[in-house]
Amino acid sequence: MTTKLDTIRQKIDVLDKKLQDLISERARLAQEVAQVKQAQGDNAVYYRPEREAAVLREVLARNEGPLSGEDMARLFREIMSACLALEQPLKIAFLGPEGTFTQAAALKHFGHSVHTVPMTAIDEVFREVESGAVNYGVVPVENSTEGVINHTLDMFMQSSLIICGEVELRVHHHLLGKNQDRSKLQRIYSHQQSLAQCREWLDVHLSGVERVSVSSNAKAAQRAASEKQTAAIASDIAADIYGLEILEANIEDNPDNTTRFLIIGRQMVSPSGDDKTSLLVSTPNKPGALHQLLKPFADNAISMSRIESRPSRLANWEYVFFIDISGHVDDEKVKRCLDTLCEKTAMLKVLGSYPRAVL
Repeated sequence: MTTKLDTIRQKIDVLDKKLQDLISERARLAQEVAQVKQAQGDNAVYYRPEREAAVLREVLARNEGPLSGEDMARLFREIMSACLALEQPLKIAFLGPEGTFTQAAALKHFGHSVHTVPMTAIDEVFREVESGAVNYGVVPVENSTEGVINHTLDMFMQSSLIICGEVELRVHHHLLGKNQDRSKLQRIYSHQQSLAQCREWLDVHLSGVERVSVSSNAKAAQRAASEKQTAAIASDIAADIYGLEILEANIEDNPDNTTRFLIIGRQMVSPSGDDKTSLLVSTPNKPGALHQLLKPFADNAISMSRIESRPSRLANWEYVFFIDISGHVDDEKVKRCLDTLCEKTAMLKVLGSYPRAVL
């Protein structure tokens, strides 16, 4: 006798077959797209950030549940990633080693059908993309708790690369180790940003334990896996990779702790309908210079989401400004604003226009 549960399972089986057929049909269409692009020769562009962002926004807009918008978008991201791999498998450089939050950001943005390549430093990520050895790179740029990553900003002053996208990743820090007894810990490894983001928890629970800054959280997990009476602050992915246990989960001081990452590449991105533009600007060192810099944005009703200053490295006490604004360089009001800035600033460099992070 067929039960209600059997009936439901039979319906699921039928739907699974339909879903598989539709995904296969989409993959075949992706292969047709690849053939059209291959006919264009060396100028063919396979990965289109603006196209993927538009697709994901539509997924979110039409989602009616019961799956959350984030879950539904993640499923579509993986389908697009697998289909793109049929056209051209992408190689993505990231700040390594394996298991860093930067790798997690790369996989969130591109899906798991790409080949991620770990680099030991941010400048190496830039060089790998510049050389053409990889298609894109992923680098951290700012954290909601600890602010900007200056090394990334400094690299844009000397690099010709373009910002092609952004990723916002909720960061959960875990205390990892092989010894369940926290009282025996003598040393904790982590990146300096992560140590700062967990400072209050460490002060309360492990105040007497030495804190050692290393190049990445994944490197910290490597050290903790090979040294006795040590622990690391890192991700659950790092715990799996390096065979560590989660001694304490979610020890970050701010539960909304988020890190923003940038996708860097060699080509400008077309408008997606909801974009940001990043600028590098320098002004003469004279009274009213900053006012003259900011006025064109207000005059053209352009929202500015971030402004950071860094030493120019050309002269003492001269600075450059990194600015994020809403809009794309092809937008008329952004064009007007940039034309005015060219007349009033010593230097203006468009670092890229790219889709605003969808999730």
